[in-house]
This record gives sequence, structure tokens and C-alpha cells, in this order.
Amino acid sequence: MSSTISNAQLFNPDSIRLISDQFAFTEGPAVNKKGEVFFTDQPNDKIWKYGIDGKLSVFMEKSGRANGLHFDRSGNLLVCADEQNQLWSIGKNGKIKVLITDLDGKKLNGPNDLWVDKKGGIYFTDPYYQRDYWTRNQPELEKQNVYYLPAGKKQQLTLALDDLKQPNGIVGTPDGKYLYVSDLGAQKTYRYEIIGDGKLGDKKLMFEKGSDGMTLDEDGNIYITGNGVTVFNKEGLQLAHVPLKGWTGNVCFVGKDRKQLFITSGKTIYIVPMQVRGVE
Repeated sequence: MSSTISNAQLFNPDSIRLISDQFAFTEGPAVNKKGEVFFTDQPNDKIWKYGIDGKLSVFMEKSGRANGLHFDRSGNLLVCADEQNQLWSIGKNGKIKVLITDLDGKKLNGPNDLWVDKKGGIYFTDPYYQRDYWTRNQPELEKQNVYYLPAGKKQQLTLALDDLKQPNGIVGTPDGKYLYVSDLGAQKTYRYEIIGDGKLGDKKLMFEKGSDGMTLDEDGNIYITGNGVTVFNKEGLQLAHVPLKGWTGNVCFVGKDRKQLFITSGKTIYIVPMQVRGVE
């Protein structure tokens, strides 16, 4: 597929399908090995599942005000638990393991989005967005950073990036070479070379747009959110746009063949059949 593909070559604009509009604010979709997608309704403190059979069900009540989600290589659901600014791992049996509670005794700003590298280490963004369910009204940390938690570790954070204004969306390439990070506060998205063990280098500005959530397809195209879903190629040129009303929070590829784009957008969730497969 060439770098000059259009909307019509990626998806049929008439095929955008509303699945449900019963939520308060949807976020954080993550797909498991079966192609099922799990997503959050943060104001209602729930994690939902949308199955390959097209059925919706509640996976977890009292989800720690879950925000971003991601499955690790063992099938555990990693959760940015915003209520206490923690990072969780939920096993297949539903048991919760708290991976991060604080940083040197200070509350994190609010883990927002995350991605797991080939070693099982977790990169996550930590922007500050004031929540009405918090007792505090200001951050305990001076900066909004990106951190790395090595595989199998608890409370052993490494600082990955400290030069962004308000990092939010994050995703890495399946070969483990590159990490994309959106600075939503500065409306910029960067690509970094993954050196290893939380170290990043070769910072490259991809485009002058920020993103709440991000995903990738098999051609290396980058899907960002906010004003609908916008697609860029790996050179940073815009290819396509999925127009949606309101704020679009996040996106991922789902289904058995990973050829359906699942979009969380405000009170709604959508599915778009695609001509390409997702790789995240």
C-alpha cells in the first residue's frame, strides 16, 4: 500500500457504525489475543468488554477509575487506575495486583496511557488532569513525565522522558524499535528510538498535532485521536480522517483479524471496518 492512500483506500466513510451511546465518557480500549476489546467508562468507574460476537458486558465494577488499558504478553490487563494514581495488573482470574502506588512517596499525577515493550516492560504517560473525585487540587510532582517499569518489578520506576509539557497518547512499533509519544499540551507527536530498559533516543517530531490515544496498522501508519481519528503515515504525512462529533478519546484494532477500528468517543463507541490490519 502506497504512502498516498486516501480515506477510501483505508476505509469506507459510509461504514462507520455506532455500537452504543450509553456511557458517560469512554476511554482506553485494549484488545486481547481473541480480538475482544476492553474499554473504560471512567466517570461510571467501570471496565466494559465488547466481544467478537458483538455483545457488550461489564467486565469490572469499581475499576479504580480506570483510564488507559493494555494487555501484557501473559494476558493480564494493565490498568491506569486514576482514582489513587496507580498502575494495576488484573489477572485472568480477576485478581488485582498493584504495580505502582507512588513515586518516592509522592502521588503520581495520574497514569494515563501505556504500552508494553518486547521485554514486558511498561512505558506509561503521567499527565495531570484535575479530577472531581480527588481530595487534592494540585500535583505533588513538579513535572508531567513518561516513566518505565521493568518487567516483573513493582515500585521501581525509571524516568524515560522529562522534557514534554503534557504527555498523553503512547504506542510502540511491534518490532520494538520505536516509541511514539504525544505531547497533548504542546500539540506535538514525537518518535523515539527505543534503546532499551526505559532509555529512549533519536527524538523526531512526526507532526504538529497531539493525541489522547494512538494505535498503529501493519503499514506503520499512526492513528491519533481528539478531533475524530486522523491517520498519518510513518513519514508524518496525513493520509485520512474519520470525522466524529465531540472529543475522541482513544482507538485500537479489534476482531479476530484485527481489521476493525474500535473508537471510544465521549459517550459513544464506534466500529469501522478497515482495509488494513492493526499490529498493536
